[in-house]
Amino acid sequence: MSKPKFKVKKGDQVVVLAGRDKGAKGEVLRVITDKGRVVVQGVNLVTKHQKPTQVSPGGIQKKELPIHVSNVAVIDPKTGEATRVGYKVLKDGKKVRVAKKSGETIE
Repeated sequence: MSKPKFKVKKGDQVVVLAGRDKGAKGEVLRVITDKGRVVVQGVNLVTKHQKPTQVSPGGIQKKELPIHVSNVAVIDPKTGEATRVGYKVLKDGKKVRVAKKSGETIE
């Protein structure tokens, strides 16, 4: 069975649609394709108590945990609202992602 293809990529600006952090905006730091999850900067933060090691001093650290990809939507570059993502082939044959609401290309 092949891995699913996501329309959300690393570096995209997204908004959280559901859950504890609903309405929060952030950048996608990592996409976990085999589990269908994404890690968004500043979203789903937890405190982790880290033991000191030779490399790090330890202590209480905040880190982002993954959230399901269905709970995020890409932000439209023109309006700043949540939008769906489509694809368009340009005249030079290049395939680009476009926002469904405004038609703007997503970089």
